[in-house]
Amino acid sequence: MEHLGARAFGSLVIVIVVMACVLFGTAGTFDYWQAWIFLACYGMASLVLTLYMLRYDPALLRRRMRGGPFAEKEPAQKLIMLIASAEFIALLVVPALDRRFAWSHMPAIVALLGNAVMAFGWFAIYRVFRENSFTSATIEVAQDQTVITTGPYARVRHPMYAGALVMFAGIPVALGSWWGLLVVLTVLPLLIWRLLDEENFLARDLPGYTAYQQTTRYRLIPGIW
Repeated sequence: MEHLGARAFGSLVIVIVVMACVLFGTAGTFDYWQAWIFLACYGMASLVLTLYMLRYDPALLRRRMRGGPFAEKEPAQKLIMLIASAEFIALLVVPALDRRFAWSHMPAIVALLGNAVMAFGWFAIYRVFRENSFTSATIEVAQDQTVITTGPYARVRHPMYAGALVMFAGIPVALGSWWGLLVVLTVLPLLIWRLLDEENFLARDLPGYTAYQQTTRYRLIPGIW
């Protein structure tokens, strides 16, 4: 357990440091208050979620730490995650360039609300983790995995992606950039691609998933799709 915690916290520190380097390096200044507040909020949310998993669901934490393009088994998912990694970097780079060259102006209150939107996305992800211990960072089916139909899974089939989409939408706003929202628009089709590919995989390999698809109609947004 101590080794798992050290790895998890070490990875979190590295992620935050890399994000800070990307933001301030691209912006060309440390005088970027939106970035400081964003990093504090993102880091705190990540820390709280990591502590929760470490205490209540270490198996989930291990699954979540095995992520990224090279951890995927399906070729399509390797490509999807490679593009997703580039798009996450773009979610930071474009707002930082916006700050550097003053492409757009966003009121301070809107940027602060962006952090609230991001925090809501993190909370939605926490609800998914609490309900489903099998939410691996890669698309796979564990030996003892069952279909989860309760909590947020009673509303949509992919609440994890719904929460992540909300979080992503909050990032460029929190960083004070209207132009950064264009990157979010490129994330959506990639998310849908991963979602549909994952559904085909689960329908084939997870018993009971096809029945779940019939009872829970919506994939991502209740009442819409």
